[in-house]
Amino acid sequence: MNEFLPFVRPHIDEAAIAAVGEVLRSGWITSGPRVQEFEKQLSEYFGGRPVRTFNSGTCTMEIALRIAGIGPGDEVITTPISWVATANVILEVGATPVFADIDPVTRNIDLGKVEAAITPKTRAIIPVYLSGLPVDMDRLYDIARRHKLRVVEDAAQAIGSNWRGKRIGSFGDFVSFSFQANKNLTTSEGGCLVLNNLDEARLAEKYRLQGVTRSGCDGMEVDVLGGKFNMTDIAAAIGLNQLPQLEAITARRHQLARHYFATFGADFEKQTGVQLPMADFRQSNWHMFQIVLPEGIVRAGFMEKMKAHNIGCGVHYPAIHLFRLYRERGFHEGMFPIAESVGRRIVTLPLFPAMTDTDVERVCAAVREALKN
Repeated sequence: MNEFLPFVRPHIDEAAIAAVGEVLRSGWITSGPRVQEFEKQLSEYFGGRPVRTFNSGTCTMEIALRIAGIGPGDEVITTPISWVATANVILEVGATPVFADIDPVTRNIDLGKVEAAITPKTRAIIPVYLSGLPVDMDRLYDIARRHKLRVVEDAAQAIGSNWRGKRIGSFGDFVSFSFQANKNLTTSEGGCLVLNNLDEARLAEKYRLQGVTRSGCDGMEVDVLGGKFNMTDIAAAIGLNQLPQLEAITARRHQLARHYFATFGADFEKQTGVQLPMADFRQSNWHMFQIVLPEGIVRAGFMEKMKAHNIGCGVHYPAIHLFRLYRERGFHEGMFPIAESVGRRIVTLPLFPAMTDTDVERVCAAVREALKN
């Protein structure tokens, strides 16, 4: 029996482990010089834009909404297919989440349905780049400009992705990235927010640490209600190791994704009814390789069969509006049929840089076997 192949495995090398050891020995393990250096390098990566790091890629979106002044009485449009945090942050600031259905090919929010959902109360859009595939950024920002809306890009999965040659994060409004353990660049847990100017960056600093502003040796003031969202130097040390490797990590993910398509073959979708992901090798960072099972295949049963082949799968994601928290706010089945269908049938297959081509072939063979009967 082959060893267990998880759907993801963090890429942590000996240099990263040694860097963490250095931080632990230094005696400065919370936010300090490594965080400052990581923010500097991230800013350079994103074309000089201000960047602040945090302990998650969730609080980044909440803080962006707070900086934008969004709160009770406001509506924010987002997708039903994402990690639930994308919608939860809207509730956290007291605003109302409004969902728009997804495009069946990209599995991202349908921008035509976004525009149809705009009301006088709409203040922002939170698009999500599922598996690292961007939405049509030109159209997104055209909609935002015409309707005077802020954009908080949930680019949690999209570091290393681009739009027409421009890095995601190097342009636009607020751009939020996650560095959680499963992401292409990880700090174990963490995230960053790309901002528009230094005033926003200073406000983000207040929100991430109890609203505090320090001055001189002993001066301290608090003028906003902040939280405890700062990144540690331990996490930043891992990120500083990862960032120079990002291009190679992305290239290897592209190679593995291409091998998936080649191994499944041109007739796979017609033969099985499985929907493969959109084959975008220009703009996506291939954070995940996701298939949508045909109707009639029970996902849990399929995943159990894959597990019997010693292969792990993931579910990213069930439709948010069908969770109880959102049903209690009036959402129900039938409102977003494409998202509901995809949310019931989507499966994430293994994809991480340490995989071999043989691993991909093993996964493809197991998928075919699991689809039988």
